[in-house]
Amino acid sequence: MKKSRVAVALSGGIDSGIAASILKEQGLETVGVFMRLNPDFKGAEEKAKGIAKVLNIPFFVLDLRKEFKERIIKQFLEELKKGNTPNPCVFCNEQIKFGLFFEKAKVFQPDLFATGHYARIKKEGKEIKLLQARDKTKDQTYFLWRLNQKKLSKVLFPLGNLLKEDIKREAQNKNFPVFPYRESQEICFIPEKSEQFLKKNLKTKKGKIIDEKGRVLGEHQGLWFYTIGQRKGIGLGGGPYYVIKKNSKSNVLIVSKDETLLFQKIIELKKVNWLRKVKLPLKVKAKIRYGQKEALAKVYSKNKKIILEFEKSQRAITPGQSAVFYQQGELLGGGIII
Repeated sequence: MKKSRVAVALSGGIDSGIAASILKEQGLETVGVFMRLNPDFKGAEEKAKGIAKVLNIPFFVLDLRKEFKERIIKQFLEELKKGNTPNPCVFCNEQIKFGLFFEKAKVFQPDLFATGHYARIKKEGKEIKLLQARDKTKDQTYFLWRLNQKKLSKVLFPLGNLLKEDIKREAQNKNFPVFPYRESQEICFIPEKSEQFLKKNLKTKKGKIIDEKGRVLGEHQGLWFYTIGQRKGIGLGGGPYYVIKKNSKSNVLIVSKDETLLFQKIIELKKVNWLRKVKLPLKVKAKIRYGQKEALAKVYSKNKKIILEFEKSQRAITPGQSAVFYQQGELLGGGIII
């Protein structure tokens, strides 16, 4: 029988490297593929190439810098201009790592694709479930809610049942050329401080800072420099003040000393995606940012809108961020907070 060939997205880090190692040891014909996404890719590419050499697997490169800039970086900046706080990792996973990678890597004729994400897959009948990783501190399902059954049917997550410490130890044992090891940053295309990146790409756009009663307190430098719930760096005396709202139409930043104004229960969502068929209303555990603990909630439809309602109020619900839904460790879907 023909041996299955799997294309592994090698990033140059230990996670994707160990994923490739596991698949090769399982007897799969393993091919390493590095995606050039950022201008500063050379160091990571060399590490990925070194890992492929250690594992003795073929190594290829896909240059996706143009598409990444157009689809991810440009969209990120456009959302910031609208006053939102977007999560580019969600759309990078959908459009690049499980989109263009799948399309472009077909030239290597793989039967399957794999990444170093911390997540698990379980097939039940005709449906595929996406489950949280065993290592809850590293679970990355929050970023994968835009996937679908077709893509899940072609992907492998070899790290789903492993702990990060075990992966670090195994990478050292194999002498991967990635040490001293450093965890990758959340937004890969912002190498400098985010404030410098925004000043370079969006400049400054001064406007009024007002409180919840409409009193002018000062001047902001551009709404994209602030996010809901922020306390530090607002530049006002007599605080603490909290950012409670951004009005992009009037270019006004609204703040308050009353932190309770940051708490609410009901969220309207857009671009909602379900990984498999569900029936509303639905009781779930949901979270509104990565790293946050899940909270009890329900998802329902009202006036053709999808609503997420928590049992207990949540702090700093932020337009542009993702809200995702779980049941018994399974990621059911998610949406963008309006």
